[in-house]
Amino acid sequence: MPLVPPLDANFDPETQQLAEFFNETLGFCPNSILTMQHRPDISKAFINLNMAVMENKGRVTSALKRMIAWVSSNASGCRYCQAHAIRAAERYGAKQEQLDHIWEFRTHPSFSLEERAALEFSLASSQIPNTVDTKIKTELLKYWDTGEIVEMLGVISLFGFLNRWNDTMGTTLESGAIESGERYLKRYGWNKGKHG
Repeated sequence: MPLVPPLDANFDPETQQLAEFFNETLGFCPNSILTMQHRPDISKAFINLNMAVMENKGRVTSALKRMIAWVSSNASGCRYCQAHAIRAAERYGAKQEQLDHIWEFRTHPSFSLEERAALEFSLASSQIPNTVDTKIKTELLKYWDTGEIVEMLGVISLFGFLNRWNDTMGTTLESGAIESGERYLKRYGWNKGKHG
């Protein structure tokens, strides 16, 4: 049972309109947004930030952004966000091999050197304490420009907020997210945990 129950999707008309963004990314409005509606300024600000962070301005694709989010959420242990991120990666066209081998991004041939550098950056910057070092920075700068790195860190930081929010709230996972989590993550030990 979540710490704070979600409100009905119709509770705040402005949030409801902004939340249509999630119908494309996930196929549903997340329960986390419905919970944020207890203070609609938070739900609206969060959705606007999410849209800005996920907008593509360079070569960081929508699929890669969602894989970055998955690595970040995996590092923090948030099962809710792991399921959402892998679902969104799937919906945004991540290669099937990458979805099937996301846990092996460092070694699996379906990940390019550029993607590996981005995902390694996500892992290091999501750990506490932060482990971004000179080697990770050098690899990242070898393949990505400064604007693209800002986009990546935007995703990592956005999911830092979400990981904390959803793990603390014990946000209930939606059926679509459970389906994707079970399809791609269960064989590695993923389960709903407190989000059931």
